Amino acid sequence: MTFANSAYLLLLILIIPLVVWYILKGRKRGASMQVSDTAAYLRVGRSYKHYLLHVPFLLRVVAFAMLAVILARPQTVDRWQNTEIEGIDIMLCVDVSTSMLAQDLKPNRLDAAKQVASEFISGRPNDNIGLTIFAGEAFTQCPMTVDHAVLLNLFQGISSDIAANGIIEDGTAIGMGLANAVTRLKDSDAKSKVIILLTDGSNNRGEISPMTAAEIAKSFGIRVYTIGVGTNGTAPYPMQTSMGVQLVNMPVEIDEDVLRGIASTADGQYYRATSNTKLKEVYEEIDKLERTKLQVKEFSKNQEAYLPFAWVLVLCIGLEILLRQTVLKTIP
Repeated sequence: MTFANSAYLLLLILIIPLVVWYILKGRKRGASMQVSDTAAYLRVGRSYKHYLLHVPFLLRVVAFAMLAVILARPQTVDRWQNTEIEGIDIMLCVDVSTSMLAQDLKPNRLDAAKQVASEFISGRPNDNIGLTIFAGEAFTQCPMTVDHAVLLNLFQGISSDIAANGIIEDGTAIGMGLANAVTRLKDSDAKSKVIILLTDGSNNRGEISPMTAAEIAKSFGIRVYTIGVGTNGTAPYPMQTSMGVQLVNMPVEIDEDVLRGIASTADGQYYRATSNTKLKEVYEEIDKLERTKLQVKEFSKNQEAYLPFAWVLVLCIGLEILLRQTVLKTIP
């Protein structure tokens, strides 16, 4: 136990002169009644009140000691301990182009990706994780953070509407998305830096080619895992027609060679997710691969511990008042 204001403990020294004063005062106290002979009282036994005579003073001393301790603010001892945790820096790079509305994954590719990635984020509480989204352009939706509640809130808010409504250009700028994620990781001091890039198409926009972005990632020691999401062949895609929204089978065009090349260049791996289950398995495999042991020193915050002393103080004062008003009450 430690004391935040330990100087107040010096007040305990005052107990010594207080006790000396009480003893000297007791010795000088004169008789309250004078008699010519005390022989008649020699055989009279002592009352229990005699043994309680000094209890009020003792209670007062204890109360004073408790007050000094309370003023010194007793606290539980700080604890430092070395522990081993697993933590890395991760940027999620997610395609939000309109093609991600295809419904070969349920309810669609983007929502399936959000659900699985959210579970991945929740399972890694010690990681710094950020989010980059891209279509024909790319930008950071959330910088790297350990506040995963904020990250998940921003992640759940993304949709393909930003491309469909022209807020950003539609298309698939894989190189731009990857480069944006690299800028967020390049200055990191983490032992392990990872980008997980998910897309359902082939690069058709942007000023930076995917392979150039992969080379940049490698130069900064960043591993890149790529995920191609979508079934083989065709996938049902919602199209606006004069009859309303109709599902039309559209060909699935994923440039797997480019995604494999990115992963190979940046020391990662390429995965193909053709269903919700497969997508979840991909994230689970990446989760197992990317584990880095870190030695950290944990700090336990001080907790105020005055309450037991306060209870003793109140009890002592209460008992003293009770004794003086009952069995030790004197008549003037």
